[in-house]
Amino acid sequence: MKNDNLKGQHRINEQIRAKEVRIVGDEVESKVYPIAQALRLAEEHQADLVEISPNAQPPVCRIIDYSKFLYQLKKRQKEQKAKQVKVNVKEIRFGPQTDDHDYNFKLKHAIGFLEDGDKVRAYVFFKGRSILFKEQGEVLLLRFANDLEEYAKVDQMPLLEGKRMTIQLSPKKGVAKKPSKPVVQKVEPSAVAKEEEVE
Repeated sequence: MKNDNLKGQHRINEQIRAKEVRIVGDEVESKVYPIAQALRLAEEHQADLVEISPNAQPPVCRIIDYSKFLYQLKKRQKEQKAKQVKVNVKEIRFGPQTDDHDYNFKLKHAIGFLEDGDKVRAYVFFKGRSILFKEQGEVLLLRFANDLEEYAKVDQMPLLEGKRMTIQLSPKKGVAKKPSKPVVQKVEPSAVAKEEEVE
């Protein structure tokens, strides 16, 4: 059963140990009742007495069908989970002397990631003696951030950690993924005429 992981988290009916409980809900007057009277009320409504706030003084209970209560709880948890936004961080790696073609290719990928709502962490990796070009790496990352200005905001300026210099960017709000345009092939009238002649 789906609700098994929620079962046992709440005391119901005779499991409730308090001498008196506060009952809340639509069908019953919200006030403090002795436990025996609260159980009798639950029985009259053909439902369960469910302890929803055990640490309150006195504990707070509801008169509800326990399986319905678990269903509502599960539904609420599912809605909360759906509202949580997962943010992925995509990494883009450069060398200290990345050429323009490679740079533009990686820039295009970064724009795609940002349009999808992902964060981008770009870094320059310095191998061996290339650490001597750390200024070049910083210039490259700042250029990258500048080229992405309309798509992203900078979370963290270039920072050297060991052999990596990193910059982090987040997508700007309101940057939505652009719908792809259908590809339309242009056909010259002379080509159509030639095909008709062949037939």
